[in-house]
Amino acid sequence: MNVKIHPSWQEVLQPEFEKPYFQKLASFVKKEYSTNRCFPPGKQIFSAFNHTPFNKVKVVIIGQDPYHGEGQANGLCFSVKEGVPHPPSLQNILKELETDLLQPYPKSGNLESWANQGVLLLNATLTVRAHQAGSHQNKGWEQFTDAVITMLSEKKEKLVFLLWGGYAKKKGSKIDKTKHLVLTSGHPSPLSANRGYWFGNRHFSTTNEYLKKSGIPPVDWLIS
Repeated sequence: MNVKIHPSWQEVLQPEFEKPYFQKLASFVKKEYSTNRCFPPGKQIFSAFNHTPFNKVKVVIIGQDPYHGEGQANGLCFSVKEGVPHPPSLQNILKELETDLLQPYPKSGNLESWANQGVLLLNATLTVRAHQAGSHQNKGWEQFTDAVITMLSEKKEKLVFLLWGGYAKKKGSKIDKTKHLVLTSGHPSPLSANRGYWFGNRHFSTTNEYLKKSGIPPVDWLIS
């Protein structure tokens, strides 16, 4: 696995790339991609970092695994490629966006426009084998993304972390809540959303209110 990552991230993460666990992880991922169908495409494994340089991060959304269906994953959590039908969790995210900010439900499920504005769309595990959810868990990615979250918490101020569901909330233990805003809710999956743990969280408007109060440009959440 060749780590092609934005220079701003390369600088802060280089010590992590040199650790034995990451070397072992890189070997595992390289072998998996050479012997199995895996997602996202190899060049998009670090898309979240390349669309959102370290110095531009202002919001962090934490997902779990990339989508494991054909042609869905694009390296950004909850996002899909242009023209791909919206998976259920993404549908519920966009429905909440629709009611929170009174904007139309978009045709596209590609969230690159968010990433390009400083929203780090970070999956806890950056790769997956096709049609096998969780197949690349416990191989080292979680340690790596824990390090990313810790680094963001320590080196930056006034970030907004959106933690949706139990898994993301556990990752949130790395965040200094005295320096950053942490918003939590149920996961946008139908199981959680239909039980009343997702809709009405108003995370998008609350995020922008906090950013504005902090003198940081708000996010334009509108997707074309």
